Amino acid sequence: QVQLVESGGGLVQAGGSLRLSCAASGSIFSINAMGWYRQAPGKQREMVATITGGGSTNYADSVKGRFTISRDNAKNTVYLQMNDLKPEDTAIYYCKADIKTRPVTVLTTWIPYWGQGTQVTVSA
Repeated sequence: QVQLVESGGGLVQAGGSLRLSCAASGSIFSINAMGWYRQAPGKQREMVATITGGGSTNYADSVKGRFTISRDNAKNTVYLQMNDLKPEDTAIYYCKADIKTRPVTVLTTWIPYWGQGTQVTVSA
């Protein structure tokens, strides 16, 4: 089995910074794309930032210039550095990773795994 465990959420004042981490563990053969998503109360889950296995990144317009996604392939970990946080960034943040698990066969495909979520609250 595979687990994704997030950490780094919390309460911060507007203009502050937080760094989220998400570590994948278990019977992992390979990880492709990884990303961060968020869901605010009463809203649908939305993409925040993604990073491919090759390091290409993509950001939601609302976080461009403020958030930076990165990954450490040796540690199976993805990070989200969040700067200049705003009250509208308040949400539960989830990490996602597309993973091939062991044992690998000709039928093995990428499966999306999600973390349990970490709360980020930004006060005005």
